[in-house]
Amino acid sequence: MVKPSIPKGTRDFAPTEMIRRNYIFDTIKAVFKKHAFLPIETPSMENLSTLMGKYGEEGDRLLFKVLNSGDFKQGVDFENLTSNQLTSKICEKGLRYDLTVPFARYVVQHQAEISFPFKRYQMQPVWRADRPQKGRYREFYQCDVDVIGSTSLLNEAELMQITDEIFTSFGIPVVIKINNRKILSGIAEVVGEADKLTDICTAIDKLDKIGKEKVCEELKERGLSCEAIGKMDPFFCFCGSNEEKLAQLDKVFANSEIGLKGLSEIRQMLAYAAQMDIKAEIELDITLARGLNYYTGAIFEVKAQNVSIGSISGGGRYDDLTGIFGLKNMSGVGISYGAERIYDVLNELNLFPTNIDSPIKALFINFGEKEELYALKGLQALRQAGIASELYPEKAKIGKQMTYANAKAVPFVIMAGADEIAENVYTLKDMNSGEQRKLNIAEIREIIAATL
Repeated sequence: MVKPSIPKGTRDFAPTEMIRRNYIFDTIKAVFKKHAFLPIETPSMENLSTLMGKYGEEGDRLLFKVLNSGDFKQGVDFENLTSNQLTSKICEKGLRYDLTVPFARYVVQHQAEISFPFKRYQMQPVWRADRPQKGRYREFYQCDVDVIGSTSLLNEAELMQITDEIFTSFGIPVVIKINNRKILSGIAEVVGEADKLTDICTAIDKLDKIGKEKVCEELKERGLSCEAIGKMDPFFCFCGSNEEKLAQLDKVFANSEIGLKGLSEIRQMLAYAAQMDIKAEIELDITLARGLNYYTGAIFEVKAQNVSIGSISGGGRYDDLTGIFGLKNMSGVGISYGAERIYDVLNELNLFPTNIDSPIKALFINFGEKEELYALKGLQALRQAGIASELYPEKAKIGKQMTYANAKAVPFVIMAGADEIAENVYTLKDMNSGEQRKLNIAEIREIIAATL
């Protein structure tokens, strides 16, 4: 018999894990809704033509491709086709890599039904054929929020405010790192490699993972001259306050129009943010690149302080992603929150609320037919008050029923035998203190409700 297993990079979630994950989703969703974003969903699969070429060469390699159904081998010359040519013959669909490209496709396809600017949120799984490791999975949930149909930098500032509210709600201290692709374009221009922007962004995006030396090696492999790489060296160690960094870059970009435009946008974002009571640290990091090809303006990355894990959120401005699908001049900006990494951070910092691990608040003990009918009356009264409770489904030894309550971390056990029925009361046992009291159901309801 084959031992059951699941694919590497995927996970099962037990009830406690699901309760904690739902706490994450509910917290994030509440902030999205407060800022007037509306929900959508898109299919798990998209046409490969929708996905390919939107994430850079490395992203394309990480796409999970779905074989055509039926006899996909018929009429295919396997021996003389390259792997890319073969893929186009036997695969027409792929699992979505992120939620932003499917969102752009959705906007184009449903543009007649949408009022712009369109503020949407989406919370669904995505898949990447990456090497599984701590904090990195092949199947994981993203919680995205985007505004499309507006070029106002108020949108970027609102995304920073949303980020601050979410992580304040979780109790996670974070740094919101910001940059602008126009600043990176300015750097490429200043070092004499304006046509190598994509290569520069792809390499710099790995700075945290592989270090400066390896990034420089990759830049050389991508065709940048040693002189250009040398000119880039000062940008790897830019320091000081945001204002000091901007002042230094003003001088560097004296002759770079696009670089100065990026600085202007950063200043405007920071001015808006200053009026929004954002508590999180906002740091201009000019080595922040976000390797995805579709970013054109502001880019974000969020790091949890005091935790050695990668970014837990990221996003940016994309000026013409919908243009790929035929709808020009539709700028958008968005940010994505990684549920798995947020879970890991909350777990490591012991920040999950203690009460969420005990969702069932009361268990009625089953002593037999007459007693269970009486218990059902009390059960309905608690449920009508919104208190999650249950009746053990069959008569069993009280020790077994108590073990069941302990296994599910139920804080209150309710018992009723002949004496309680005669007095129209129940015995309430606090499983933490061991205290027992005879009370009517209204009193029990008040006591349990006070703990919620």
